[in-house]
Amino acid sequence: MTREEIPVLIVGGSMIGLSSAMLLGHHGVPSLSVERHAGTAIHPRAGHFQLRTLEVLRQVGLEDDVRAASLLTYHPTGGINAVESLAGREIATYVKELNEGVEGFSPTVRVFVNQDVLEPILRRRAIELGATVRNRIEAVDLKQDDSGVTVTLRDLASADESTVRARYVIAADGNRSPMRARLGIAMEGYGELSRSITIYFKADCARLLAGRNQGVIYVHNPALRGFMRLDRTGGTGFLVINTVGEDVTRPEAINVSDGLTDERARELLRAAIGTDDVPIEVLDVAHWRAESNVATAMRAGRVFLAGDAAHVVPPNGGYGGNTGVQDALNLAWKLAAVIKGEAGETLLDTYDAERRPLARLTVEQAYTRYAMRVVPERGMDDAEPFVDDLTMELGLVMRSSAVIADAGSEDDGGLHVHPTLARGRPGTRAPHVALGDDRSTLDLFGRDFALLHGPRAAGADVPAPVTDHVIAAEGFPEDYGISAEGATLVRPDGVVGWRSHGAYAGDEIRNALSAILARERA
Repeated sequence: MTREEIPVLIVGGSMIGLSSAMLLGHHGVPSLSVERHAGTAIHPRAGHFQLRTLEVLRQVGLEDDVRAASLLTYHPTGGINAVESLAGREIATYVKELNEGVEGFSPTVRVFVNQDVLEPILRRRAIELGATVRNRIEAVDLKQDDSGVTVTLRDLASADESTVRARYVIAADGNRSPMRARLGIAMEGYGELSRSITIYFKADCARLLAGRNQGVIYVHNPALRGFMRLDRTGGTGFLVINTVGEDVTRPEAINVSDGLTDERARELLRAAIGTDDVPIEVLDVAHWRAESNVATAMRAGRVFLAGDAAHVVPPNGGYGGNTGVQDALNLAWKLAAVIKGEAGETLLDTYDAERRPLARLTVEQAYTRYAMRVVPERGMDDAEPFVDDLTMELGLVMRSSAVIADAGSEDDGGLHVHPTLARGRPGTRAPHVALGDDRSTLDLFGRDFALLHGPRAAGADVPAPVTDHVIAAEGFPEDYGISAEGATLVRPDGVVGWRSHGAYAGDEIRNALSAILARERA
């Protein structure tokens, strides 16, 4: 049995595994990603990508590629609405236009792009940055000790087994996560919502889409509840079905999958389109379970859960892939700092402390959108109050030892605040301030810590790994909640780690950095 060593092994080579590999490579840490499937995604899942995800892609040089790929398939201004059928009347508008109201909050925009289009882009970039990606490889055993993890891998083509010795493992192996099961980590939440299907099809629906702001189209009629996505030609798309029948309160209404025949799939597709005049071709049907659950822990020793292995949501709101990318963003820089010897081991405890409360919030908000948009007749008694999309994307609040709260501040314990009110609060995403030439303060983050201050702030020696930036842009101090003499220390993931409202000394920066990185003070 052969054996190799790698700093980080990633179990899973889909969107979150590839994002983790890419971001580790961005920090100069090589990884090995193993995936049991033969390649990247073959179906157009996870198509709504939020501002924070596009900011991450911008950070690694992929924003232009992804936006160009999006335009090949979808209109950039699509919205989210509900209809009786494509041929029927419109009955609700949930989002008028995908990027309505986001101007000024970010240097980028939201996009619709299919997962089968995005994953090859992520894979290519991950490999460019030093990752190794192998397909048709399955992790079949895992043993941890004080210095690392030994994982047994099986080649699914040859059945040969080998072992990998890694300092750390990221389990990004999906909602059924065998790795999570091996670790004995349970899931909790709303449980199974429905046994759903996705029908992939061809049908010339262009004339039925005329005059509609084409994006995500929910379908509510006596035959089914779900949503449709069609490409910009109106000729190819998919239909997600969550319930069948007029009475969605019946237990059998949520069982769409069991016993489904080809004829029944065509019948449901026809009901969603709403006319017999359009020839249809069913290309494939995927069977899956809609759930809304979160792991009871996102770390077990040297193994970290990310993506669907850590939290599973219904597709309503587009939170699945986006939330997983934020897991990868949070974890990659911390693993890199520990592996490089820049941080103490306990920095890694902050991954669960920061991400799991927000994962639970996201699970709740995805369920709220499911309840509102798919089965409103069941009521909202078990759903949390709706939090607006912009706040969910840019206004989440983290708390851990890697965030130093403002001295004397009162913490209300809330997990979110609207971006207009965050104003550079420690634990929130550092605000976008335009710097000219299509550049943003967000472009200063990514690899090292960044110290941001205005020209009037007194200069101070900054320790490694901190890069000093003088920001002369109008509105910078106000947006970051500091005075003209103050400064902000931003972590590599773009989260504010510490700030000084007024004048500061070099020792304050060094002490803040040492606290965030869980290392002894100099």
